[in-house]
Amino acid sequence: MQKVEDKINEIINKIKPFLASDGGDLELVKFEDGIAYIKMLGNCSNCEFAGMDIEQTIFTILTSEIPEVIDVKQYVENYE
Repeated sequence: MQKVEDKINEIINKIKPFLASDGGDLELVKFEDGIAYIKMLGNCSNCEFAGMDIEQTIFTILTSEIPEVIDVKQYVENYE
């Protein structure tokens, strides 16, 4: 059986070309307790719509395609 992370990355790889056309990118940082933590990269990392893209588009795609994914959150690194 394919691991959940592999399924998530497979879908992310299909989304990447759309983001790349605007100089952006994204990656799966981790999948934990049903939550996919996504890091926005490139132009997407500074985009004011990044949170909305994650909440509306990426959340909808991942939760509808992968039953194990119950939420998608933007990964924010801790700077301590």
